[in-house]
Parts: sequence; C-alpha cells; structure tokens
Amino acid sequence: MQRTTVVLLLAFSAATFALDNGLMRTPPMGWLAWERFRCDIDCQDDPKNCISEVLFRDMADRLAEDGWRELGYVYVNIDDCWSSKERDAQGRLQPDPKRFPSGIANLARYVHDRGLKLGIYGDLGTYTCGGYPGTTLDKIKIDAQTFADWGIDMLKLDGCYSNATEQEKGYPLMTKALNATGRPIGYSCSWPAYQGGLPPNVNYTLLGEICNLWRNYGDIQDSWESVLDIVDWFTDHQDILQPAAGPGQWNDPDMLIIGDYGLSMDQSRSQMALWAIMAAPLLMSNDLRTLNSGARAILQNKVAIAINQDPLGIQGRRLIKEKSGIDVFWRPLSDGASALVFFSRRTDMPYRYQTSLKALNYTAGTYKVYDVFTEKPLPELKDATEFVVSVNPTGVVMWYVYPFAKWQEEVESVGFRNERTGSRFYRKEPKAHSPVVL
Repeated sequence: MQRTTVVLLLAFSAATFALDNGLMRTPPMGWLAWERFRCDIDCQDDPKNCISEVLFRDMADRLAEDGWRELGYVYVNIDDCWSSKERDAQGRLQPDPKRFPSGIANLARYVHDRGLKLGIYGDLGTYTCGGYPGTTLDKIKIDAQTFADWGIDMLKLDGCYSNATEQEKGYPLMTKALNATGRPIGYSCSWPAYQGGLPPNVNYTLLGEICNLWRNYGDIQDSWESVLDIVDWFTDHQDILQPAAGPGQWNDPDMLIIGDYGLSMDQSRSQMALWAIMAAPLLMSNDLRTLNSGARAILQNKVAIAINQDPLGIQGRRLIKEKSGIDVFWRPLSDGASALVFFSRRTDMPYRYQTSLKALNYTAGTYKVYDVFTEKPLPELKDATEFVVSVNPTGVVMWYVYPFAKWQEEVESVGFRNERTGSRFYRKEPKAHSPVVL
C-alpha cells in the first residue's frame, strides 16, 4: 500500500509540474560567463572583463559574427553577480544599475537582434552563491514572471543557501511558475548537485519531467585534473545517469573550458570529444574575443558538434577501461551510425591501441570511418579486421562510424552534407591492411 501511494504521488507530481516548453530537444549550445569571468565586478579597473552588459554584448557580437551561431552556439548566459544587492520597491530582482545601466530587457533585445538567446542565473535560497538576493519559495512566481517580462530564454537555478526540503519544493515550483508565464524558458536545475547526484536522494525520473538539464556534480575548474574528475564521476555512475538523458532532458557535466589556461590542445580535444559522447550541453566559458585558432577549430568542429547534437538523443557510455590507460567510449547515433572515442589517461607517450569493431560489439559487416579531428575519411573496416590507433597522452582519437550498406544507399559519390552543420563525409575506396594502422 505504501509503495502504491509513493508511485501515485510521483505520478501526480510529474503531471502537475511537468515542464511544458518543448525546448532543448538536443543539448543546448552557447556561452556562459562563470568559469572564465567568475564574479569580477570591478568595472573601474577591469572594464572589459567585469560582469556587465559590455561583456555580454561583446560575447553576443562574437557568437553572431565569428561563425558560432550558425553551428548552434546560440545562448549567451549570464551567471552570478549580475543583480543589485536589493530588490526593487515591488519586490522584483533588478540588475546592478552601474554595470547594467540599460537593463536586462534591453540586453535581451540586443541578443535577440543577433539571432541569439539570453540566459540568466538565479538561486533557490536566501542568497546566490555570490551573496546576491536569492529566490526564496515566496519569490518564485514573481522572479519567473520578471525573467519572462525581460525576454529571458534560459534560467539556471542554483542551490546555495537552501536546504533539501526547500529544494524539493522549490525546483518543481519554479517549473510550474515558468510554465505559467507562457514564455518558453529553458530550465537548468542544480538540484542533484546539492544532493550528491545519485539516488535515493536524486530522483532522475522526476528531474526529467521538470528540468531541461541539470547539474549532477561539482563545478568545473580550469584544469585537466578537474575535467578528468568529472569524466570519472560520470563514467563511474553511467548506468544511473545514461538512461536519464534524452531529448529535452540532459545531464550537465558543466562548462567547456577549451581556450582558457588549463588545457593543452590534446586535452581540449578530449573534453570536446567526451562532452559530445556524453550528449552534454556545449556551453563554452572562455573569452571569445581573444580565442586562439587551435581552440576555435576544436570548438567549431562540425562533426563533433553533429555527434553531440544527434537527434536520437542517446547519451554514450564507456565500453572498456584498459589496464594500459586507454578507455573506449561509444555512442549510438541516428540512421545506424555511431561515434567512438579512444581516450588515453597516460601521461608518458603516445600509445598504440589495437582492437577491432567486433571486439567493441559491432555487428558483422563493413563500416565507413571518419576521423573527427583530422577531418579525414579512413579505409573501410570489416568488423573482424584488427586495427591500431595511436592516441596521444591525455588525448583522444574520435571516429564517426557508419555501416557501409547504409552508406551506399544514402551517399552519392560526391559525399553527403549534414543539414545541421554542413559537415561532409566522403566515400573512399578501401585499402587492404592487416592490421589496419589508423
């Protein structure tokens, strides 16, 4: 009887608070301020980098003018420290008047005029993590309506200065309040990160009903150690996390730090590849005004983006963790395709890893292979053919794999173009090698 009551309550809760916005059927892409710019409010001495309307207009300009928007990077997301320390006379949140003199609604119009979307930050507590006014339970409705009135397109709701009971009430209530505004607003919930990220404290079935994405784990830092820690946590718990993800509901391992100070080029390719395999939101936190060409090439890699944005929406998983320090990840994609990532945890030298598609659970047949980061087609592979990939220390080799039978049906001799990204995958005649060195 008790079990039946719990199930009915969960079903009633999901039906009552279900997020009804139809958004984020693929993982959201864009730019987010926090990791790179934190809570820099010193606009007198650091005017170009402080949290202000100048920074967000600059980033909107870069997304619109430097080829990001066309690839899907459309969100410009404000994080903490944007608001005044006090609410206005009507009890509404308001931006800092010196740093956002034009107001958030004007900033939203600026962003929208460039074909982009504006995200904002709130916190389900007495204060934000940075000490600014939070959204307590009695302020949820007014804050949701304020965001809608401003033209906000995405809300990240943090959980500092709140307890488990308040979070259990507040996150679903914000879903209901956002629905009630009538404006489609993508909803990012930090709830699971504050409850350990795992059942029984976290109900991923409910999260999938009330949030578009959610932070499962701690904040990323600008270091390889931080990236690796996040990857390890997500893969250690993939049996729980992977089924929770899908169109409109995504696990969020946090921001892309490619182009900052902590990652090498190989490590940057690793983060991009692993976030693509995990069907993770691609929210960059870097300075787009000064981004180097190597980081730009990784972040704008059309095939990596196409893999991340695959409409099937199935999160990938780690298949193998070798004693040699090589991990193999796999993600199923639309039309029988798939993605493979060979990831090296080693720090000494490139490692030559030998395997076959059959050993990676591929069915019998011949496959076309495209190397994502060299941007070259590889020789066709039969499932039983042994091959060798050379993986740099802390680096990856990433493949797009497609059954040759389907390829023959759908690909003309000049290649086919992915409609979303413009990526081309070309046919190439097979070459005989045993084992094949790729």
